[in-house]
Amino acid sequence: MKKREKFIAIAMCTAMAFSVVACGKDKGADDSSLSVSVEDVASDASSEASSEEAENFEIPEGMYLSEITGEPISEELKDQRPIAVMVDNEKTALPHFGTSEADVVYELMNSTQNDRITRLMCIVKDWGQIKQMGSVRSTRPTNILLAAEWNAVLCHDGGPFYIDEYLKNPWAQHFSGTFQRVKNGKPREFTEYVCEGDLDKNFSSKKSDSAYSTTYTEYKNEGSHFNFAPYGKEVDLTKVYDRTYPATEIALPFWHNTSTLKYNEETKEYEYYEYGSRHEDGEDNEPLSFKNVLIQKCDFHQYDEHGYLIYNCIAAGQPGWYITNGVAKDITWVKDGETHVTKYYDDKGEEIQINTGKTYITLVPADTWDSLTVQ
Repeated sequence: MKKREKFIAIAMCTAMAFSVVACGKDKGADDSSLSVSVEDVASDASSEASSEEAENFEIPEGMYLSEITGEPISEELKDQRPIAVMVDNEKTALPHFGTSEADVVYELMNSTQNDRITRLMCIVKDWGQIKQMGSVRSTRPTNILLAAEWNAVLCHDGGPFYIDEYLKNPWAQHFSGTFQRVKNGKPREFTEYVCEGDLDKNFSSKKSDSAYSTTYTEYKNEGSHFNFAPYGKEVDLTKVYDRTYPATEIALPFWHNTSTLKYNEETKEYEYYEYGSRHEDGEDNEPLSFKNVLIQKCDFHQYDEHGYLIYNCIAAGQPGWYITNGVAKDITWVKDGETHVTKYYDDKGEEIQINTGKTYITLVPADTWDSLTVQ
C-alpha cells in the first residue's frame, strides 16, 4: 500500500467520527445500544492472523481464483472482462431475473425524488451464462465511475444528459438500449432484459473497435479487486480486531425500497430484503445473498430539481463498515481515481482482508448516515 494512502487511512480513522445504531458491544462494554465512533479508540486491531485456519484446499484443475469473488472459476474466463448491468429496483420491476447470479451487486440512490429510490448495478464475470437479467434501466454518472474500476462494460438503457461527458472517456465502454424486450404484461419501461445471445451480438457489432474487446483492456487494475482471505480459509473479525459488533440485521436508509440485509446463520450469508419481503430471483427463486457487505458513507451532488445526482465517490478516508459472518467492523475507504479500485482500510491503515464469495456494496448518503442501523 502506498505510504500516503496509509497515512490518510490512519489519520481519518482516528480523527473522523461516524455513528450508526450498533446493538452490540465491544470487549468490556455493557450490553446497551451505543453510538459507534472511531474517535473512541485510536487503534485496536490485534496482531493475530487475519483468517481462521482451515483444511488445505486445492484449486481444481482447469480453474483459477476469480479476481472478483476469490473463488475458483474456469481458466477460460481469466481474461474475460465483466459486465455491469443496471437493474430497475422499483417494485413494479419485481421479480428481478438473473440477479442472484451476479458476483457483486451495488445498490445506490438513483434519485433524491421518490423517497430516494435505489437502483442496482450487477457485476457479472461469466456473462456468457446469462439467460435473462434485469429489467434494464438507465444509468447515472456514479455507475460509470464504479463500473470503470472493474474494467466492466456497462449495460443500460440511456440516462440523463449528465452521463454524456463520462461516456466520452476512453475507459467507459457501454451498451445502451440494445437488449431484448420480454412480454411480461408490464409497461414498456419494465420489459428490457439482457437475454441469451444479446451480449455476443453487442460485442460483435463493435468488433472493429478494440476498446470493446471481450477481454480486459489497458484500464484493468492488476490483481484481485479485494484483499481476499486465502482460498480455504475464512476471516473471523472477532479474532482480528478488539472492537467489533454483532451484525445480524442491517437496515439501510433507503426509505422507498426499505432495503434490509438479514443474516442467515445456516448459509452464513446476508439475504437482501426490500418492500418488506425477501428478494427472490424470478428465474430460479434463489435469494439474493452475499458473503460480504461493504457500506460506504458518501456525499453527493444533486444536479437539478429533478433529483439527478452524482455521488462523490472519488474520495479519501471516508468511514464505512465491513460486515461478514454476523460481525461488523468499522473501516475507512479510499478511491483516488476514476478507474482506480476502491480500497478499504482498518484503523491501522492496513487494507482489510475479506472473505471469498459474493459482495454487496452500497454508498449511503452522508446526510442519512446516522439513520443506518446495524444490530
